[in-house]
Amino acid sequence: MTDPPASPAATTALLGEIAARFTTTMRAPVLGSPASVGLAFEEVVFPATDGVALEGWFVPASSPRATVIATHPRGFSRTGLPADQEPWRAIHAETGNDIAVDFLPDIRVLHDAGYEVLAFDLRNSGWSGAANGGVTSSGRFEARDVRGALRFVRSRSPRPTIPVALVTRCLGANAAFFAMSQAPDEFDQVRCVVACQPLSPAQVLRRTLERRGVPIQNMIELDRLVQLRAGFTLADLSPVEAARSVRPPTLMYQVRDDVMTRPDDVQAIHDAVGTSDKELFWIDGTTRRWDGYLHFQRHPDRVLAWLDRHTRS
Repeated sequence: MTDPPASPAATTALLGEIAARFTTTMRAPVLGSPASVGLAFEEVVFPATDGVALEGWFVPASSPRATVIATHPRGFSRTGLPADQEPWRAIHAETGNDIAVDFLPDIRVLHDAGYEVLAFDLRNSGWSGAANGGVTSSGRFEARDVRGALRFVRSRSPRPTIPVALVTRCLGANAAFFAMSQAPDEFDQVRCVVACQPLSPAQVLRRTLERRGVPIQNMIELDRLVQLRAGFTLADLSPVEAARSVRPPTLMYQVRDDVMTRPDDVQAIHDAVGTSDKELFWIDGTTRRWDGYLHFQRHPDRVLAWLDRHTRS
């Protein structure tokens, strides 16, 4: 037997819940510090381009080969997400992503490879300031944070010409693409981009309706609810058009069978990236999106080779 269809009132309530959870995000804690993985660091606060206070860590390196600016996914902080613990476990168990993600080992890997690192919390995340009514905008507002981070590393570098690389994840990747579409000249010093699992929000919400057994025609109403809460349509929040403005060499990677999105969406984002020097590789053998976030610390060689090739003086 199949479950009876939900009542119109139940469907309306569910769509409202999905729109609310998508446009506002529970803050993840900042757990530990670079000292937890044996690294010296400096606590830093700097402004986004619209003045929002962003908090992070600057991890220096002796004679750094480049500065890496690291960003995090939606709903995470600079240290990751304890999704194996409540209340996050209950939220992410539906997709099998009820496992912890710790980004501190990523910082260690980058530092050991000779990079200094700026890891920071995007607005409305971690310890950074609240902004835009708490709305998470899939990168539109967060682009101001990426631009602020780039200005910050330029202002403090003892070598103004030191190369910069972006190591971005999900929301942070979308934000970088939107930032490059808004102010392409500010990224002339960026040698390359690593983009882990950027996505189009419409695809995430479509997969959510599928998992919940909600008829797909309800995407029209869900789009309307998102616009009412965030001020953007789902089409506005897609990074595909913004990706056309990306000029630095770009490496993308993605869990192929990620239950939260579709491979054709990631392929479309990659195909739109405006540089010819680009690559996309797939992670197989899992359906958990979080395994994509953990891939670099487990298998760093391909990303490190990309960074080395493009930041080498």
